[in-house]
Amino acid sequence: MPKYVIERNIPGAGKLTPQELKGISQKSCSVLNEMGPRIQWLESFVTDDKIYCVYIAPDEATVRKHAEMGGFPANSVAAVRTIIDPTTAG
Repeated sequence: MPKYVIERNIPGAGKLTPQELKGISQKSCSVLNEMGPRIQWLESFVTDDKIYCVYIAPDEATVRKHAEMGGFPANSVAAVRTIIDPTTAG
């Protein structure tokens, strides 16, 4: 199944408290449970003003539906075409 990187513009994201991040995570998981097993959240990276999330989903529309249902921005949704890392260099 395809993997997607979602860019969420959230001003001040890097200053969110652990409790606020927990609430966001709980909301995301609640929506994922409603949507069923075809979409999966792998991890997210919180920066100063954005959160970058990695999801596995059948298509971009499913990723955007999750964002809509959760009330999260999905400013950019990009399909991952391949993954590289230090082992790719060898």
